[in-house]
Amino acid sequence: MKKVLFASTALIATASVAAAEVKFSGYGRFGISYQEDNSASISGNTGTKTKNVAITTASGATFTGTTTTAGTDVTVNGVPVEDTILVSRFRLNIDGIAETDGGVRFEARVRLQADDTNDGEAGEAGLNGARFSVIYGGLRVDAGNIAGAFDNLANYYGNEPGLENFIGQYSGVDYSFAGYTSTGAGVNGVFFQYAIGDFAFGASYDQGATSYDFVNGVAVDGRDRWDISATYTFSNITAAIAYGQTEAAPGGEKESLTVLTLGGEWGDFSGTLFVADDDVADAGENGTAYGLSAAYNLGAATTLTFAYGDGSGDDDTQQYGIGAIYDLGGGASLRGGIGNTKVGDGDSSLRADFGAQFNF
Repeated sequence: MKKVLFASTALIATASVAAAEVKFSGYGRFGISYQEDNSASISGNTGTKTKNVAITTASGATFTGTTTTAGTDVTVNGVPVEDTILVSRFRLNIDGIAETDGGVRFEARVRLQADDTNDGEAGEAGLNGARFSVIYGGLRVDAGNIAGAFDNLANYYGNEPGLENFIGQYSGVDYSFAGYTSTGAGVNGVFFQYAIGDFAFGASYDQGATSYDFVNGVAVDGRDRWDISATYTFSNITAAIAYGQTEAAPGGEKESLTVLTLGGEWGDFSGTLFVADDDVADAGENGTAYGLSAAYNLGAATTLTFAYGDGSGDDDTQQYGIGAIYDLGGGASLRGGIGNTKVGDGDSSLRADFGAQFNF
């Protein structure tokens, strides 16, 4: 009887495996990074530091907020943070996949990721929020920890130089849109995309997180946020446009972002153009953001990259830099970059990195 039971159990388990699939993919990277005035960027030691605290209301509900204290120079175990540090990342995507007899594909993904903490210390790995997908033909619907219409927009990120991709053509954008979170729970929203021929249309929606207003002592409901996009590819050029809007905070105004991107390939050269208009709560960050990026293959193994981004707002971030990738084969490469970052009329900060990346 036991043998029959074991055989039946094994048969059921085998059938389950045959009907579904689990995939693993990801990459690892490690190297060295130099960031001018790195301790200031970590500590905010020019004035304040913040920390998370738990607040319980009279009704017993608990919210997470922040308190502010006077800033001090940051140290790790009593040692000042260095400008030159070791950097690393390990990323493992875990995808569960099942497909019905009618061709409807169901997917679920979680990501295990460990990053350095930008202070020369190694970070711990942890799982993020789950994303669920239903795919049929040109239709895709995601739910949970989604990447929204902007995060999925063709050529939004362009070419990002450096091992850590620390320079981007989008640096002048200050609007906060729904993005896939590698180390957190995510927005718990919905993303829709439909592709037909050379056209693709996308849209996303999320309600935002509930927070706590320390000034008024009340809970603040999440602010509804939605995005829409359209993409068209003709020959070797892809054009995309997206618009998004976030509901106004109590006593505030709604925020919005419009983005237009162009990208193309011509032999060994590829490039992107980026133009955006954002309207956010901080008047110093409102205005037009613009940028461009490029990549050129010097040969079978070496690629040069470049990116520039800026904005018309008084407090917008300007970035520019160059990078190089040397392909070692087998999914491994050497990567590095050097660039500058400046916020508003502040001083420029130099940053450079170099290291290895391997995909699996």
